[in-house]
Amino acid sequence: MKGILFTISAVFILFGCVKTNDLSPIDNISSSQLINANASSRPNIVLILGDDIGVDVITSYGGQSYETPNIDSMAQNGMKFTYCHSSPLCSPSRVCIMTGKYNFRNYTVWGVMDPNDNTFANLLKSGGYATYVAGKWQLDGGDASIHSLGFHNYCVWNPIKNGVRIGSHYKDPTVYTHAAFLDKSLTEGKYGDDIFTDSALNFIDKNKDRNFFLYYPITLCHDPFCPTPDDPEFASWNSKGNPSDTSFFPSMVKYMDKKIGQIIQRLKDDHILNKTIVMFVGDNGTPSEIYSWYNGELVRGGKSNTDESGTHVPLVVMWQNHIAPGQVNDNLIDFTDFLGTFADAAGITIPSFYYPLDTQSFFNQLIGLSYVPRDWSFDHYQPNTNKGNDILVRWVQDHTYKLYDSVGTFYNIALDPKERNPIKRRDMTSYEKQRRKQFQAILDSLK
Repeated sequence: MKGILFTISAVFILFGCVKTNDLSPIDNISSSQLINANASSRPNIVLILGDDIGVDVITSYGGQSYETPNIDSMAQNGMKFTYCHSSPLCSPSRVCIMTGKYNFRNYTVWGVMDPNDNTFANLLKSGGYATYVAGKWQLDGGDASIHSLGFHNYCVWNPIKNGVRIGSHYKDPTVYTHAAFLDKSLTEGKYGDDIFTDSALNFIDKNKDRNFFLYYPITLCHDPFCPTPDDPEFASWNSKGNPSDTSFFPSMVKYMDKKIGQIIQRLKDDHILNKTIVMFVGDNGTPSEIYSWYNGELVRGGKSNTDESGTHVPLVVMWQNHIAPGQVNDNLIDFTDFLGTFADAAGITIPSFYYPLDTQSFFNQLIGLSYVPRDWSFDHYQPNTNKGNDILVRWVQDHTYKLYDSVGTFYNIALDPKERNPIKRRDMTSYEKQRRKQFQAILDSLK
């Protein structure tokens, strides 16, 4: 079994009338298992994964309906990637980003990850990083799997797929930490992402003198759409009875951005912002119930769609004094690329047993060293593989063109992002015929 299960001290949480005492203790981990950051020039890594956040939400990408000042500040002080692509839904995206592999290699069923998989957390943990996950788990297995998949400690929602009621992740949240669900007396009237963020801040404080990896798959802004603690409706909101209300989506986006700002501020307060790579990325397109003004047009969220509206997500990366501010990067980034990037950032050689991998590091792009950009991105999309009606969709794309497997439709997505007009073979230019042939060879090789 990968990893080591560590003895965890008891936890007591109280926010307001409840206080966080110790959600992330790793003082009991021996010095041989953690490399002191003072003896290393390696950066800390913070990865924040927004839930159901497409490019249309973020102001610095052209969004006009919401307030995202902290994410925009990250872009102004770091690098904004304009062509990052996820899978159209969260569960397959999370398996890709954590393992550096396309879904045909290791994705078997919605909401479950094989605890024997190797993740970016396993890799960083093996290199001496303290590792922590806070927020949405949705990968099954509870305490054993979270440890096996590379995390020393955690504070999460939705830890177990079968036999456990998931519960709320906003008001009156169901919170799982140290192999147990918190008593309702500690969570009643509280807000999930407040608890998760506070646990992440506590982890940062406790590990500011070590190398650490914080993975924060924040539960915002997934449905149900409901008030945040900054809304007057929050106090009287019934987390079990009130219906989802899309009018709260702007407030939820603003609150997500607020939580991101708190993490960045804590890194500043602990004097480690210049030692920490901070990334924000969305996991898939915005929910289809949401309409947003984006670059002067009213657009509908494309979550679950296989076109650009479902897979084109924001990615901003900040590393003070290391990434030149205000950069816009137009190279392709694939969701499998994070594992390789973290390996390069930490100076860790990926062990042979992690392979085959599909990751292509973009670390050199961040710091201005030479690199070869990704030429194409691929997706193998069959999110509910336990259901007979789950249709497999596979495609390869670059900035301009996209080819679907089996059906063979070929699009110019730069001119036709909604994919309404496939290019007929008789109308293809010589370059388009060549590119289509290249894409088909890639599709044939990835099986």
